[in-house]
Amino acid sequence: MATSNPAFSQSPAFQNGSKTNLSAESLQEMYESPSATSVDTDRMTVEDTIRKTAIGFGVLVAFAVVGWVVPFLWIVGGIAGLVLAFVNIFRNRKKLPSAGLTLAYAAAEGVFIGGISAFYEALADGVVIQAVIGTIVVVGVTLALFASGKIRASAKATKVFLIAMVGYLLFSIVNLVLMATGAVDDPWGLRGSFHIFGIPLGLVIGVLVVIMCAYSLVLDFDAIQQGVKNRAPRAYGWAGTFGIMVTVVWLYLELLRIFALSSRN
Repeated sequence: MATSNPAFSQSPAFQNGSKTNLSAESLQEMYESPSATSVDTDRMTVEDTIRKTAIGFGVLVAFAVVGWVVPFLWIVGGIAGLVLAFVNIFRNRKKLPSAGLTLAYAAAEGVFIGGISAFYEALADGVVIQAVIGTIVVVGVTLALFASGKIRASAKATKVFLIAMVGYLLFSIVNLVLMATGAVDDPWGLRGSFHIFGIPLGLVIGVLVVIMCAYSLVLDFDAIQQGVKNRAPRAYGWAGTFGIMVTVVWLYLELLRIFALSSRN
């Protein structure tokens, strides 16, 4: 006598010795049902991170208008943005990314960006739109190269990037001290008073910093890609958003300085 297959006997379709028939309509509904989203799976996705990044920059731009209109508020925004940047970095390293803190950083940095942009625009007419266009171009080209696989983060390049970052930080501190003490009377400090083959040092350094910013974006994109690949929790999209915002703000400020210094020369 033939024995029944235990795999089938345990199946809901064969419970109580009878087969449950699925209708054609039920099967069609199963096939047409939408795929699980990041909300359903609570996993990080590229699409969800893009949405978070769009929200972050929306907040930044909105508060930039406030910083542009209200004089001297950018000082408060700059201090708050610096504090919130360190708080976000600390939480992200502890694997505790926060939507609220990321958006708070975007708001504070927006106020700072708006005020500093108004200052540069008064200093050199037209530099803000030039910096905005330049920022969009650099981000767009970098993203396109990364998406096509033509540029990738590597251990060697990252090491060079970190060394360059330390060097740039030291230069900025020295330049600030020389300007504050009056050792250099140029309003740009060493950036404007020192020349290399007739080119202001600030322009040379500015080009190098733009390249550094582009590689920093590559690191940001790579971190998001790795997070998605490793099925990181959905909240980690805010860590990716924060990283991109920090880099883009840095890039925009450097381009502002480059175009302002170029207009003077």
